[in-house]
Amino acid sequence: MGVGLIGAGVISTQYLENLTRFPDVAVRFVADLDLERAAAQAAAFDIGASGSVDELLARDDIEIVVNLTVPAVHAEVGRQIIAAGKHVWSEKPLALDHASGLELLAEAGVAGLRVACAPDTVLGPGIQTALRAIARGDIGEPLTAVTSFQVPGPEAWHPNPDFLYATGAGPLFDMGPYYVTTLVHALGPARRVQATSSTARSTRTIGSGPRAGQEFPVEVPTHHSALIEFAAGVSAESTFSFQHAFARTGVVEINGTEGTLSLPDPNTFDGSTRLWRYGSSEPTVIEPVGEVFGRGTGVVELARAIRAGVPERASGQLALHVLDILLGIRDAAESGTPVELASTVEPIAPLPADWSPQTATLVG
Repeated sequence: MGVGLIGAGVISTQYLENLTRFPDVAVRFVADLDLERAAAQAAAFDIGASGSVDELLARDDIEIVVNLTVPAVHAEVGRQIIAAGKHVWSEKPLALDHASGLELLAEAGVAGLRVACAPDTVLGPGIQTALRAIARGDIGEPLTAVTSFQVPGPEAWHPNPDFLYATGAGPLFDMGPYYVTTLVHALGPARRVQATSSTARSTRTIGSGPRAGQEFPVEVPTHHSALIEFAAGVSAESTFSFQHAFARTGVVEINGTEGTLSLPDPNTFDGSTRLWRYGSSEPTVIEPVGEVFGRGTGVVELARAIRAGVPERASGQLALHVLDILLGIRDAAESGTPVELASTVEPIAPLPADWSPQTATLVG
């Protein structure tokens, strides 16, 4: 299936490294506002064409367009892609507000097209192995969950961290999608959220690169603590923070009637799972089953779902529900009152253990 990319920034390298070696897709065009940058990425990965967005959307040999633009225009560019008659794979978040995301999905529905969205880390063997353990009853009935992402802040290492502290970002919207998407895969849709938030400092200082020493403004809270209530009666306590001197990341724990499962870091595709059962002093280590790849895995899963006429797992409906949970956390923290969620999503089955993006299934 023909694929094109819009956005030749840093993240495009990870996508292109994988998409150019997956046999079910063929990358045929790289587009960017900066035509030289697009050409450089196309040349680096031996892709035959590059140029403007309009040139990409005019091509008949491209069915899926990977949208790697900045979050503020994800929904707008997604609608352009739909208007051109092509399916969308979007980097997260799907949109910055519910109405924009809903409009994008509605236009895709009318056109008979698909919208899917990152993160696809949840499709890696690390998280998928854990999801299969939950599905087969290793911890009994799920009851509660805990997730934690706590770091000092990305300005220590990122040479241009301003956008990570701007509206639509912060730890909640930058890192929250990885953790909340994993929770929805494991526990189903949420129905209500409560939250608090805080901001440690009004400015931050860049710690590396050519702009080291420069200050920039902080526009969003740098810490959110949330209680997420799920439709099935399960609850999760989640922390997203850029103001912890002691870094603690990758924590996803799900507790059930028969035990507790510690999942791998949801921002990775690999990692083992640990299972504690009541009465046991040591965990059982469950090694990941499946081939480990990276960003772009979800594009292959989308392509196969389109050809098979079945729902894709990283669906736009899932991404919109995850966005609504994050917006609910933001709004609940601002108002001091719980927020009821209007959207929902169907339960998502784990991938088969032998699923691999490296297998040729659409050839011929």
